[in-house]
Amino acid sequence: MATTVVPRRTTAAAALGLTGALALAGCANPTDGGTTEVAATSGGKTKINISPHQNRVTTGKVDSIAAEVPEKIRRRGTLEIVDSSGSAAPLTFRATDNRTVIGVEPDIAYLVADVLGLKPRLNTVSWENIFVGLDSGKYDVGLSNITVTEERKEKYDFATYREDNLAFEAEKGSGLKIDGPEDVAGRTVAVGSGTNQEKLLVEWSKENERAGRKPVDIKYYQNDSDTYLALQSGRIDLYLGPNPTAAYHAATTGKTEVVGTYSGAGARLQGLIAATTKKDNGLAKPLADALDHVIGNGTYAKVLKRWGLSGEAVRKSEINPPGLPKTGS
Repeated sequence: MATTVVPRRTTAAAALGLTGALALAGCANPTDGGTTEVAATSGGKTKINISPHQNRVTTGKVDSIAAEVPEKIRRRGTLEIVDSSGSAAPLTFRATDNRTVIGVEPDIAYLVADVLGLKPRLNTVSWENIFVGLDSGKYDVGLSNITVTEERKEKYDFATYREDNLAFEAEKGSGLKIDGPEDVAGRTVAVGSGTNQEKLLVEWSKENERAGRKPVDIKYYQNDSDTYLALQSGRIDLYLGPNPTAAYHAATTGKTEVVGTYSGAGARLQGLIAATTKKDNGLAKPLADALDHVIGNGTYAKVLKRWGLSGEAVRKSEINPPGLPKTGS
């Protein structure tokens, strides 16, 4: 089937979950240089720690879950975690020292490693090398805002841990509002190569052509700074990316705004973000059980809250749930 816009009910829910945390303007705190202020769901403001001194939320080892980990990894004693060096706040980014990797994804990865009784080793690589490394067995698990898709399920196993909502970001005051494919017809839109956002945008462009409208002029940039420079200079109309990064960027700069949101799995399915591991390597169940444990003991909720992402929480971790359909299915 063609990918179409999520119904307004779902779109509104996705927007509210993040807007409540990040919609108001945020700013760096000049007194300590290590926090950013964003709006809290209570109506006040909350500080996000962006210093290298994270004081991450921790939890204890659970022997019964740790025993599920494949013996090779247990003997090694480390969990080789991979995420993308091209990600952005509040998902994965560099602290104020420009070295320490911080964000909601590393925090959840560290929590999972705690439960499994393994030392977390975080490897940041380019997006495409996440999957190259998983394929080769160099890395055990990817936690990098990876969406469950039917195509990816052919090669990987998934244990879900967050909802996946995408956003169109435009220059503030653009007057744009994106509700469906027709709203991007003929528009110049930037998107990350190899992402599910790209897949959805390509499908929208094809849908426009089938309807006799202009296709989307899709642009690709090497990093977020290049993308935002293009947006600011008017070389692109929109940037399609993860809703958390769009909302965070809009809140902390005041120069852009989110002009449309929808599920990362298309119109008929709520997208899900998942810990990703090589298919049939035995890690999916212990990962899901570890995630269920931290959901149950409250540490998961603390991690999402400290990054302003409580609205994207899931109630349980699912192994290989339905994902973004294959193109044309």
